[in-house]
Amino acid sequence: MNKMYSIEGKVAVITGAGGVLGGSIAKSFIKSGAKVVALDIRQEQLDARVKELTAEGGEAIGYVGNVLDVESLKNVAGQIVEKWGRVDILLNIAGGNTPGGTLAAEQDFFDMPVAEWEKVTNLNLNGTVYPSMVFSKIMAQQKSGVIINISSMAAYSALTRVPGYSAAKTAVSNFTQWLATELALKYGEHIRVNAIAPGFFIGDQNRAVLINPDGTLTDRSKKVLAKTPMNRFGNITEVNGAVQFLCSDAASFITGAVLPVDGGFSAFSGV
Repeated sequence: MNKMYSIEGKVAVITGAGGVLGGSIAKSFIKSGAKVVALDIRQEQLDARVKELTAEGGEAIGYVGNVLDVESLKNVAGQIVEKWGRVDILLNIAGGNTPGGTLAAEQDFFDMPVAEWEKVTNLNLNGTVYPSMVFSKIMAQQKSGVIINISSMAAYSALTRVPGYSAAKTAVSNFTQWLATELALKYGEHIRVNAIAPGFFIGDQNRAVLINPDGTLTDRSKKVLAKTPMNRFGNITEVNGAVQFLCSDAASFITGAVLPVDGGFSAFSGV
C-alpha cells in the first residue's frame, strides 16, 4: 500500500466496537496494522470482538466504557496512555437509533415518548461529544491526532419517522465542523476532525423497517433505492476505506468535512 494511506502502528480508539459498524472498521484497521482499542458498554460483545481481532494477528485490547460517562472515559484514557503512550485516532462509532425513537407509520410526532427522544439524542450527540472531549485532550498534548464521527443521510434532508435520530446526527455534523476549527486554531494543523455520513445499509437496527418478514423489500426500502443512483444498499465494509483515508496522511489537508458514503443518495433529487 502507498504509505500515504497507511495507519500502521497508530493507536486507534473505537467506541461501539462491539457493534456491526464498529466491528467492521476495527477488523479493517487491524489488517492495516493499527493498534485497536475496542470500547463498548457490553462486556460479552466486547470480549468476543477482542478475541476476533487478536485472531487476525494484530494488537487489540478492550475496555468496558460508557460514552455517556466522562469519568468512565477518563479512566479508560489513562489506561490506554499507560499501555501504549498515546492516542492517534478516535472513531466515535457508538450510536444508532432506538426502537422507541422510531415512529410507526400510523403515529404522529406528538405520540413520541419524551424519554425516547432524550435517549436517542443523548446517545448520538453526547455519545460523540464526551469521548471527543476526553481523547482530544490527549491529542492536544501530543499536537496530533484524528477524530472521525458518524453522521447520517438524515442530516442532509428530512427522513420520516426518525425525528430524534435526525436531529442528533445533524448536530453531530455541526459539532464536527466546530471541533475541527477549534482544535486546528488552538493546537495546530496536525489535529483533524471529520465525519462519515453513511447511506443505507441493512443492519440489525433497521432490518425490520427495510425488509419484510418474507424477505421482500418494504415500501420504505423501495423509496430509498429509488433515490439511490447506484440502486442498491451498501455493504458495511464499504465504509472502511473512507474512514482509513480520512485517518491517513493522504487526508492531511481535510478537516471539518462530512463525507457521504451513500451510493449517490445525497446528490440525487429523485428527478
